[in-house]
Amino acid sequence: MSNTLGNIFKITSFGESHGTGVGVIIDGCPAGIKLDETYIQAELDRRKPGQSRITTQRKEADGFEFFSGVFEGKSTGAPIAILIKNQDQKSKDYDHIKDVYRPSHADFTYQEKYGIRDYRGGGRSSARITAGWVAAGAVAKLILDQVGMKCQAYVSQVGELKLEKTYTELDLSKTDTNDVRCPDSEMAQKMFDLIDQVRKERDTVGGVVTGVISGVPVGLGEPLFDKLNAALGHAMLSINAVKGFELGSGFEGVKMRGSAHNDPIEKKGNEIRTMSNHSGGVQGGITNGEDIYFNVAFKPVATIMQDQQSIDKDGNAATVQGKGRHDPCVVPRAVPIVEAMSALVMVDFYLLAQTNKLRG
Repeated sequence: MSNTLGNIFKITSFGESHGTGVGVIIDGCPAGIKLDETYIQAELDRRKPGQSRITTQRKEADGFEFFSGVFEGKSTGAPIAILIKNQDQKSKDYDHIKDVYRPSHADFTYQEKYGIRDYRGGGRSSARITAGWVAAGAVAKLILDQVGMKCQAYVSQVGELKLEKTYTELDLSKTDTNDVRCPDSEMAQKMFDLIDQVRKERDTVGGVVTGVISGVPVGLGEPLFDKLNAALGHAMLSINAVKGFELGSGFEGVKMRGSAHNDPIEKKGNEIRTMSNHSGGVQGGITNGEDIYFNVAFKPVATIMQDQQSIDKDGNAATVQGKGRHDPCVVPRAVPIVEAMSALVMVDFYLLAQTNKLRG
């Protein structure tokens, strides 16, 4: 079950980094949704490797194929199977870690849990599998677009370089105008230079991706164990290299008094709104109609182009050599993944709400 996400709109992920391909099966997509293949491919292109010198140089076209659930360009209501074939695997690059555990990777934990592991590119633990998630997220975005919801994300921090402007002060349409995917051009250049410097030093650096969901109706989410914010946290923390998630004021909120943190309520026309949004659009686990905004923290990529101390499968001391093609910083390519996971959560909760209305 750990390969499946969602309740109504379910996705099941499959594939490995150096296998035939990666992909996803979507179950629960409503019938009649126009599946714009150009749009889906464009979303995959935003995630694919080899986009600039500050990303991995693995070359994958990330072209996708529908295997089921689509007829004449529209969803039929049947499961939608999407396959993205791997084309540029260099499995020999990983022969040196066949019997050695890489620091901060899933090598040791996978071996202990399953008694076997695919060491080629990390196998199932590779971020390569997120290509399928982005494809599924693109389908979810197409559904959300019909009801006025929009999921966006951007890079707000790389290492110590932090964008102090809030999302309301930025033009998010500029996010994809640079290689870092930061909508502030001046900060984007500083971030690019830092990532490039780290790359030249044969090291890696972490960062933060900020997500924004707008056009959210009131009432999505459940009050206890299926809180909307809990589902978002679950989805974000399922992304490779993610170490933290915060909604609304997040950890900064602990510095505030309740009198300053509370969101005053007012009525504007026929709508009930909050005058501030420290809650991040969710109160009591249920959406209140305001924008949902959150931060996702990504650790430095674990593979560095330096020798590291470790052990082999027999417990003997070993040195892990830095080889292969890897991102010096994952956050630029993580932006479409965060958007996709946001869309998958929101479409699932939206369809659940519609189902509950029908039952009512």
